[in-house]
Amino acid sequence: MSANSPGDTSAHTTDAPARTTGSHAVAALFSHGRLTAIPRKAARREQLLVHLTETLFEAGRQYTEHEVNEALLTVHDDFPALRRYLITAGLLTRTRDGARYERAA
Repeated sequence: MSANSPGDTSAHTTDAPARTTGSHAVAALFSHGRLTAIPRKAARREQLLVHLTETLFEAGRQYTEHEVNEALLTVHDDFPALRRYLITAGLLTRTRDGARYERAA
């Protein structure tokens, strides 16, 4: 990441541990068990997506699109965006026909 520019008093450190679990940073995105917003910053969004993958989907199990949607709906109303982000990030895979989803190995 870029160094803090002169006059920048925010001194954000949340981007540094982007590839670690970042459980504190991810927890800050939730209120009463619901995601308050999907992060715009890619590193922060990736932390969230990893967290969602690990907590909502079992490794080695296949899911229907309906099951994926229902799982994502438990945390945020925009489940189609979350599903797209998970696929694009390579955290979930899906069959060509879109009928089955699976947590990536």
